[in-house]
Amino acid sequence: MNDPNGDIETRPQILTRDDGATIAYHKTPGRPPGVVFLGGFASDMTGTKATALEAFCRARGQAYLRFDYRGHGASSGAFQDGTIGGWSADALSVLDALVEGPQVLVGSSLGGWIMLLVARARPERIAGLIGVAAAPDFTRELVERGFTTEQRDALERDGVVYLPSGYGDEPYPITRRLIEEGREHLVLQSPIEITCPVRLLHGMKDTDVPCKRALRISEMLVSTDVEVILVKDGDHRLSEPRDLERLCRTVAEVSERASDRSA
Repeated sequence: MNDPNGDIETRPQILTRDDGATIAYHKTPGRPPGVVFLGGFASDMTGTKATALEAFCRARGQAYLRFDYRGHGASSGAFQDGTIGGWSADALSVLDALVEGPQVLVGSSLGGWIMLLVARARPERIAGLIGVAAAPDFTRELVERGFTTEQRDALERDGVVYLPSGYGDEPYPITRRLIEEGREHLVLQSPIEITCPVRLLHGMKDTDVPCKRALRISEMLVSTDVEVILVKDGDHRLSEPRDLERLCRTVAEVSERASDRSA
């Protein structure tokens, strides 16, 4: 929630799920279509893209919501217990309980996978999708297939392996459950039955998720209103000022297309 002076409030609101888990979120009221930000793996809703979009939507008078998956940021749970299905369920809970009407989903990295799963589950609620370095199926195609023999042995023996992070001192815990459960939610094995407008922003210098992944997503989508925007000097984060400006322009464009379609 935002204060009357327009500053971003630091204390999140809390959605309590039926199972007792709590999802922390910030919600900005405004006109439709709303925008929901879906964060990345081990990221949270205080990141640069999430807060920049909040300021942009607030200035436009457009509804906006950012939140933390379980095990992330201010939400309950341990990160190591998380799975693709569990994080998708968090996103669906937010969509069902906290926002109304059509929504533009903006998914960053892991969030790009989550947004596709959510759009398949609630197609009537989705006005458009915007992926930022979207990483569907990454647990199998980017993590599992990249394991060394030693890492595979450690995962089998210990149930978890720790991979170095390029964004902090702490390594990422990758659990056997995350890998195995992720196989149940793969989306790039067959046509993705999504027909709304989709925009895929991807940096050509992304060393975490190759930019060819955006092209593959576009090929698998049923929608014909799909654009891939490759940023020659962009990295995985796409959080430089010019990247944020591009993202905001894209949100405005997709939102306006959604409004035109519903008119």
